[in-house]
Amino acid sequence: MAAEPPILDEFRRLRSRVPQLTGALAAGVDGLVLAHDTPGVEPDGLAALTAAALGVAVRVADATGRGDFRELLVRGAGGYVATYAAGRTAVLTLLAQDNVNVGRLHLEGRRAGARIGELVDAEAVPLRRGPAKDVAEEPARPLTTRPRTARASRTTATNAGSSGNARTTTDS
Repeated sequence: MAAEPPILDEFRRLRSRVPQLTGALAAGVDGLVLAHDTPGVEPDGLAALTAAALGVAVRVADATGRGDFRELLVRGAGGYVATYAAGRTAVLTLLAQDNVNVGRLHLEGRRAGARIGELVDAEAVPLRRGPAKDVAEEPARPLTTRPRTARASRTTATNAGSSGNARTTTDS
């Protein structure tokens, strides 16, 4: 991949801004490694796990009406794993020590994810040739796995005694 050296440069800049980082990985939403700096962690396995976690996070955000995926944070006894959207087709996963400033991690992770997303998306956009234009690019879209559908809620009245209680249920 031609974008790998610029992504590795971004990892180096990110480590200088957040010294508690212990690893960084850019992966496609399909779980394939794009670039990594993950000493002591097998990058292919981490990329696959990131893709699986991303799938669950996207569905949770969708099911709860929270919009498109932006980030996921996992805290373990030994530190943090943070995953950020990186354009339309990639994610950035950062590993950090337990003493990291989480606000700083988010700030820098979001910025780095945006820059990596620009690099990856610029390379991923196919060139189209048409009679009116030489090259047309698709606008960037956030990560989604399926279109959102509105969920209707209904109110049913129960005639249990004279209480007249109504309950609201949501169709799924």
